[in-house]
Amino acid sequence: MDVQAFKVFKVEVEKQCGKQMKIVRTDRGDKYYDRYTEDGQAHGPFAKFLQENGIVAQYTMPGSPDQNGVAERRN
Repeated sequence: MDVQAFKVFKVEVEKQCGKQMKIVRTDRGDKYYDRYTEDGQAHGPFAKFLQENGIVAQYTMPGSPDQNGVAERRN
């Protein structure tokens, strides 16, 4: 999911539920994970969006679907 698609998803969910999104859990995929450069940590576009909107990013270990139980059970 790219950042633009997530923005649309976020708006839909918040309108339907009447609540603010507070936490997003990801598996450290390339779009989500911050990168380290010579200058330090560089946030990816998704991480920047979360930070700008006050959403906490929770990262699970890659390849461990058991840590993301609810989403994996629905898949």
